[in-house]
Amino acid sequence: MDQETPREQTAAAPAKPVHVALGVLALCFVLSVLGRGLGESFSVFLLPISESFGWDRAAVVSVYSLSALAGGLASPLIGRLFDYSGPRSVYSLGLLLFGGAFLFAANAHSLWQIQFSTGICVGLGIALIGNVPNSILLGRWFGPKLPTAMAVVYSATGAGVLVLLPASQVLIDHFGWRGAYRIFGTGALLLLVPLLILPWRLFAEGQPHLTKAATMDSTDEGWTVGRAMRHHAFWALFWTFFFTAIGMYAITPQIVAYLIEVGFPPLQAATAWGFSGIVLLFGMLGVSWLDGIIGRRPSVLASYATSIFGIFLLWLLQWYPNFWVLTGFVICFGSMIGSRGPLLTATAMKLFKGKRVGTIYGSISIGSGLGSAFGSWSGGLIHDFSHSYNPLIVYALIAVILGMIPFLVVPALRS
Repeated sequence: MDQETPREQTAAAPAKPVHVALGVLALCFVLSVLGRGLGESFSVFLLPISESFGWDRAAVVSVYSLSALAGGLASPLIGRLFDYSGPRSVYSLGLLLFGGAFLFAANAHSLWQIQFSTGICVGLGIALIGNVPNSILLGRWFGPKLPTAMAVVYSATGAGVLVLLPASQVLIDHFGWRGAYRIFGTGALLLLVPLLILPWRLFAEGQPHLTKAATMDSTDEGWTVGRAMRHHAFWALFWTFFFTAIGMYAITPQIVAYLIEVGFPPLQAATAWGFSGIVLLFGMLGVSWLDGIIGRRPSVLASYATSIFGIFLLWLLQWYPNFWVLTGFVICFGSMIGSRGPLLTATAMKLFKGKRVGTIYGSISIGSGLGSAFGSWSGGLIHDFSHSYNPLIVYALIAVILGMIPFLVVPALRS
C-alpha cells in the first residue's frame, strides 16, 4: 500500500479539497498525455520501421494491435491492482514499463522484439497510467461531475497527439527512429522521480462525502463481475466499445501514411493529424456539455454522426487532397476519437457502482482493447490485400455504425 511520508502529511494538512481535486485532475491529464501520446506516436514510426526492416503493412501494424490488446486484457487486473496497491504503485509501474520498452525497442532487430516492446509493454504502460485508474481516482474527487472530469482527461489523447506526433517526426528526421525511441525511453524513466514524491495518500483519499457515499452505494448495490456480466447493459457497453474501437483504429494507425500517399509531405501529414489534439479537446467537452443539455443518448448519437462524416471526408481526400478537406476531416474525425468515452465511463460507473466498480469497468474496457487490436490488425491486412484504402474506409464505416446500435435499441442506454 502507498505510504505517506511526514512531508506529505505536513503539505496535505492545509490543502483545500477543490485545490487537491484540480491537482489530481491535472496529474491524470498529464499522465494521459504521455501515455496516449506515446502510444499514438506509432503512426509516425510506422513507415520508418517498415522501410528499415522491409516488413509489409500488416506486420508493422500488428505492433499497434498487440499494444491495444495487451492494454485491454489487462484492464480488469489493473482495476484490482489499483484497489490493492493504490495509485502510486500503478502509475509508477506504467512509467517504468514505458521507459524500458522504448529503450529495448531502440535496439531491436527482429519483429518479435518490436512486438514485445512497443506492442505488449507499451500497451500495458498505457493502461497503467490510463483511463481505468484515472476513472477510479477521479471518481473519488468529482462524483457526479465525473463525465466532465473524464472529458478533460480523455482529451489528453488529443493533446498527446498534438505534441508528440510532430515531435516524433522531428526526432526521427534528426536522430532516426531508434534515436527517437531512446529519447522517449530515457524521458519516461526520468519522470519516475517527481512522480514518486507526490502526496499519494492525500490523492487517494478523495472527497470524504463522495467516498462515504460510494461505500454506502457499494453495500446497497452489491455488484460483482459475475452479476454484472449477467446484465444486458454490461454486454451493450462491451459491444459499443468493441465495434467503435474497430472502426476508429482500423484507420488511425495508418492516417499519417495515408496522408503521405495522397500527396502531403511527411511533416505536414504528421502535424495535420497532430492538430486533431486541439479539436479533440473541444469534441470531448462539447459532447459532455451536450449530455447535460439534451441527454446522453442524443449526445452519443450526435458524436457518431460526426465520426461518420469524418470518415467520408477521409475517403474524399484521395481525389481532393487540399487544405479544406483535410481540415474538415481532422475536425470531424479527430474531435470524436474517444469523445464517447467519458459518457460510457460515467454510464458504467452509475450502473455498476460499488466496491468492485473498477474491476467491472476494467472488464467492460476489454472490449475497447480487443476492438482496437482487431481493428488495427485487420486494417493492415485489408490494405495489404487490396492495395487500396477504399475497402478499409468502408470497413471502418460499417464498424462505427455497429458500435452505435446499442444506443438505439438497448433500454438501459437510452435514458
